[in-house]
Amino acid sequence: QVQLVESGGGLVQPGGSLRLSCAASGSIFSINTMRWYRQAPGKERELVATVTRGSSTNHADSIKGRFTISRDNAKDAVYLQMNSLKPEDTAVYYCNADVTSWPREYLEVWGQGTLVTVSS
Repeated sequence: QVQLVESGGGLVQPGGSLRLSCAASGSIFSINTMRWYRQAPGKERELVATVTRGSSTNHADSIKGRFTISRDNAKDAVYLQMNSLKPEDTAVYYCNADVTSWPREYLEVWGQGTLVTVSS
């Protein structure tokens, strides 16, 4: 009953930028921590960044200084600004959120992913 939908992925050249968006919809009372994960072929899913409801953030060392997570609580959305992209950033990026569904059911929700390809 709660869905996350990612958008903004695509093909970019090394050094380029993309901004990923994730919008939540459904019977939502509140959204707590939101996260971005990624998974490349042959690799396990990796936590990229997290942001709390109060906008405290944490970023993985692999993307530190290049990616920035943010959120808009009024829009039930989370974003990932990706700069200075590298080929190793190529992956399917997934939005994840801890959600309290109305009136008080706690859920962990995943989006279906958006593909980011960094290649010349």
